[in-house]
Amino acid sequence: MRLIWMLLFALASAVAFAAPPEDDYIAARDKAISDIAALESSNAQVETLDAENSKAQADLEKRLSAILGPLAVTDFPATGTINLESLSPSDIGFGMLDGLRYAKSDEGPSIVATTRGLADRWLQSRADGDDESLRLPISLDEALKLDAFYTQAIGSDAAFVKTLDFPLKKPEGADIAIARLGGWTQDVGPIYDQQVVVTIVKGDRVLIAEAPASPPVPKIAACEAIWTAADATAQKFQETYQGSDLKDQQAYDSANAAWEKGDGDYRACMGERLPGDPAFPALLAEAQQLADHMVGK
Repeated sequence: MRLIWMLLFALASAVAFAAPPEDDYIAARDKAISDIAALESSNAQVETLDAENSKAQADLEKRLSAILGPLAVTDFPATGTINLESLSPSDIGFGMLDGLRYAKSDEGPSIVATTRGLADRWLQSRADGDDESLRLPISLDEALKLDAFYTQAIGSDAAFVKTLDFPLKKPEGADIAIARLGGWTQDVGPIYDQQVVVTIVKGDRVLIAEAPASPPVPKIAACEAIWTAADATAQKFQETYQGSDLKDQQAYDSANAAWEKGDGDYRACMGERLPGDPAFPALLAEAQQLADHMVGK
């Protein structure tokens, strides 16, 4: 009997001290980042760095697949690829949300899936960074309302800018459901290729879907006029700046201020007027269908 109790105690201890899969994943990810940083410091060849990065990504992808299991969302593949584009801090695509991306093609709809635990850890790492402009709230509910979340979580070389939030009906079973219309950009001004982005939190799962807006977001004349006027004003300041021998700093600042204000006014106009456009019901239906499929409806 004593031997049986000792065996049971040993088994219980092994279970108690076994690291959870998410902890194992984080440890493996951080080690890979450290190893690649060390290779960079030693001036390793690009081919060596690329090989190490690919090897580590494959390992992390396998770990995430075991944590997440197959995706079961209509029109999306069951297996995904790692969302992290690079494990080198010096590369574009470093530090994206830990998860898997599911897509049939690069241009079509995609879903990034993760767990609530991994999302919370990722947000914590963004809450107290050195760059204040990149900080995010630790609350997932609050972070999902910010453009900066999508820029850092699922983007790599451009910023996500919201046009409007859809009045989404939360699907039954979802804890959080948020749908936005917006686009990716590296500059101010209209974004004509926009995306419908839908986030569903259901239990331990966080799913972020992105699909090209269908129909395409229309141009609204009143909003286009706002941007055209702002751009013309900014261009005049820019001409003054470029034509001055001392590079008039005030003219430079005024040009940027005009562009920034025009950009904000343009988006406010789109957010106000687009819901009354004939294309809007179809855009809303696209967002709702994505949300419903993501919870299994």
